[in-house]
Amino acid sequence: MPLLRPTAVMTAIDLDDELEAQQSLLQRLGLNVVVMAVLTGVTLRVYRNVVLTYGWSDSWLWVAGTFLGQVAILFFLSTLYLGNYHAKSWLWRAPLFAAIDALTEVAVSYGMMRAGLERIGSLPATFEDWQGAAIRLSTFRLTLIPLYALALAIVSTIVRWLILPREKPTPAAS
Repeated sequence: MPLLRPTAVMTAIDLDDELEAQQSLLQRLGLNVVVMAVLTGVTLRVYRNVVLTYGWSDSWLWVAGTFLGQVAILFFLSTLYLGNYHAKSWLWRAPLFAAIDALTEVAVSYGMMRAGLERIGSLPATFEDWQGAAIRLSTFRLTLIPLYALALAIVSTIVRWLILPREKPTPAAS
C-alpha cells in the first residue's frame, strides 16, 4: 500500500501545475497588469509620435482617423487584459490599469521630450507643454478606461445572460 494515496486535492494540485506549465509566456504576461499597462502606454506614445512626425495633419479626416486609431489601440489592449478576469474584479483592475498606463505614457513622453523627439503639433515640446499634456492625458485615461470597462461589463453581462442557457428549476418532489 503506497504511503500517499492520490486524493482529489492532490489531483487538482497536479492539474493546476500542468496547466500552469502549459501556459505560454505570452499568456502569462497578458495576465500581469503592469506588463499590459506598460505595453499599452509605450505603444500609444510611440503611435502618437509616429503619427505627428509622418502624418498629414492638415486633413481633418486624418486627425480624426488617427485619434480613433489611438482609442482603438487603447480599448483593444485594455480588453485583452481585462478579458482574462471576471467582470466583478474589473472594479479595481480597470482603474489600476489606467493609472499605470497614464504613468507610463507620461514617463515615455517626458523621456521623448528630453531627447527632443516629443512634438506638440509641428514644434518640439517644451517642459511647459509637457505638464499640461500630462494632466490632460492622465485625466483622459483615468476617466476613459474605467468607463469603457463599465460599458464592457454591462454588454458582456447582457450577452452572457442572453446566450448562456439558464437552469430551469426542478419541481419539488412530493
